[in-house]
Amino acid sequence: MEPDRPGRLSRADDFLEFASGRAGQLFRSACLLTSGDTHLAEDLVQETLGRMYVLWGRVSRIDNPAGYAQTVLVRTFLTHRRRRSATERPLGELPDQAADMMHDPALRVALLDALGQLSPKDRAVVVLRYWEDRSIEETADAMNVSSAAVRTRSVRALAKLRERLGGSLAEYAAH
Repeated sequence: MEPDRPGRLSRADDFLEFASGRAGQLFRSACLLTSGDTHLAEDLVQETLGRMYVLWGRVSRIDNPAGYAQTVLVRTFLTHRRRRSATERPLGELPDQAADMMHDPALRVALLDALGQLSPKDRAVVVLRYWEDRSIEETADAMNVSSAAVRTRSVRALAKLRERLGGSLAEYAAH
């Protein structure tokens, strides 16, 4: 092992601080993108943080490292979905969840199921626009598409969610 060099330790320490502070948010976003598949979400976050570490020396040129990490996460998710074998199918069951849920579990299951029925790109638009509260332009940049494509996907994805959730959404909201 090489002797400790201040620049190297500083880079690693800075990245560790960044990763510790962002991992939770990245994981929550990844869970939404994967429709509750926590194992895949963990893999996506790990890959995202790995890619960020490789770029970390150049991250000073990035205005918003946290936003860039979200962009890397979305692109990693979309790449994973494109690579996935056509024979693989998502499970109909959610993985084990913590017993103490902040919100109504029935609503959570209904929303995750509805999100899971959307195409990966539609799901990414919904998560970025309405969960992450990103602008159309930020979402377009993260997904590497035009603003018009984000608007179109957003309208269609919300219509699909409304159709799938139907009147049951009002039933869950009353809880």
